[in-house]
Amino acid sequence: MDSPASPRSGRRLVLASRSPARLSLLRRAGLDPEVIVSGVDEEAVEAPTPQALALVLAEAKAAAVAARPEAADALVIGCDSVLEFDGVARGKPADASAAIARWKAMRGRSGVLLTGHCVIDTASGERVSAVGSTVVRFGEPDDAEIAAYVATGEPLHVAGAFTLDGLGAPFVEGVDGDPGNVIGLSMPLLRRLLGALGVGVTSLWKG
Repeated sequence: MDSPASPRSGRRLVLASRSPARLSLLRRAGLDPEVIVSGVDEEAVEAPTPQALALVLAEAKAAAVAARPEAADALVIGCDSVLEFDGVARGKPADASAAIARWKAMRGRSGVLLTGHCVIDTASGERVSAVGSTVVRFGEPDDAEIAAYVATGEPLHVAGAFTLDGLGAPFVEGVDGDPGNVIGLSMPLLRRLLGALGVGVTSLWKG
């Protein structure tokens, strides 16, 4: 006898981020969120630790979008990533020189990619949040490789000045933990947060 199909919740899902990487992760997992950019000024937010910063930014982005009329009755997902390196939060580098200096410091070493996740159910007002943590082991690109990578512009637009799913991939030896968290969103963590709100991830599958 066939198992019954998972029920569909009919809930709208909203991603409070312009990140194409996060949107791609959600779509590959069977979800099809709307995108509403939060407009939160990341540079204006401060927190005592890198982990707290990732969480505060994720919560701020989710809350900013959840307050908008177009997000009514939706589940809003806010995320933000920072790289903790030498105990300091590293976001997007200010310019090419900063990106080059950062890569010269990171090569051959490890950092911790922290991604804050916040989900707000705008229908009930409930919210849940948590931080995903993944160790990133960097390779040892030479100066010419670092200069070539920074010249592409990619490191200037991402937390930590690297990607795992783009041009930076050859310079990352490996990760310890969820690779999706490094890309920008941990699907296992999101499933747990949705579950805490009483929403099964399979109920949100499109189709």
